[in-house]
Amino acid sequence: MTRNERLVYISLLAAQAVIIGIVERAIPFPFAFAPGAKLGLANIITIMALYTLPVKDAAKVVGIRVVLTALLGGTISTFMYSSAGAIISFIGMWLVKKLGPSRVSLIGVSAAGAILHNVGQLVVASFIAQTWTVLLYLPVLSFIGILAGIAIGIIANYLLQHVEKLDYYMYLQKMETTKKEKTIKDEVLQQSSILYQSQEEV
Repeated sequence: MTRNERLVYISLLAAQAVIIGIVERAIPFPFAFAPGAKLGLANIITIMALYTLPVKDAAKVVGIRVVLTALLGGTISTFMYSSAGAIISFIGMWLVKKLGPSRVSLIGVSAAGAILHNVGQLVVASFIAQTWTVLLYLPVLSFIGILAGIAIGIIANYLLQHVEKLDYYMYLQKMETTKKEKTIKDEVLQQSSILYQSQEEV
């Protein structure tokens, strides 16, 4: 992927995430027993970015989405909630993803992100309300987050596997990651060899 292609791809993902976020905000709460709970459809784009771009570029997509969504129809409080949830969710999904596909699937990464997104929002709510009793709402939101995360993960996985361009970008990202890991491994082996030779000379 060339630099220009990457910039265009980042812009497209960010634009799609903003539109999805604004549309979802206009939809009434789908969970009557859990006010404030949402499906988090914009996380589809976050997962796609995480699996097809380097982590820095994926973070740019999330940052652009949060800022533009707040500017186009949010308030300071909604910006605080969304940014806290998005940042914690993104970092958590990135760390879980690093465990490898053999340990955690894309759907598992998505579910973890959904739970952490709720954690981030509740922490901000606790800070604003100046009471930690808000966190008692976490089990309910976590349950909904797991269900929503699984659904989002299934959708994202389907798109990554069946949209040709996304599948190609994901393949490129895997190759780049493998190349970096191989380079690091070779450097470690080289340093170990040099250290072993120096010890033999002594």
